Amino acid sequence: MEPPEMINAGDLVLKRWEPEWSAELVAAVQESLPELAPFLPFATPDYGLAAARDYTERSAANWAAGTEFNYAIFTTVGDLIGSIGLMTRPGPGALEIGYWLRTPWAGQGRMTAAVTVLSRVALSLPGIERLVIRHDQVNHASAAVAARAGFAETGRDGDDVIREHRG
Repeated sequence: MEPPEMINAGDLVLKRWEPEWSAELVAAVQESLPELAPFLPFATPDYGLAAARDYTERSAANWAAGTEFNYAIFTTVGDLIGSIGLMTRPGPGALEIGYWLRTPWAGQGRMTAAVTVLSRVALSLPGIERLVIRHDQVNHASAAVAARAGFAETGRDGDDVIREHRG
């Protein structure tokens, strides 16, 4: 099972992460700290080039191992606006979707579009029957994206809400 390395999503393009985008990844995280830091442990004021390169290198290794498939999200004019990925941690027959968006592009339906298209691609992969999104119960933006993309709440795990979508 391996998803495509590039996915067109209307006015967005999802591309497998590459190390040469590390500097722009740093800029995106730093620009969006107020929104990301409460929910993503890596989003700290000291997130820098070494951390970004580590992420892109781990992304390549995990893609090769078949455990994670992480994408940079670009506009069609080439602006890096976020990240989205598929993870195998829910177990056989399922993939988890994780995502974040750069602050200036939030609230415009872009992440919903990215989650929707990635869901369609993921559910077309051999053996994948369901998708999972986990988000903090106070992360209303992630909750709204998941709901608009067709994910229904199926449970809670501590502070996390679990949402699922089946093919």
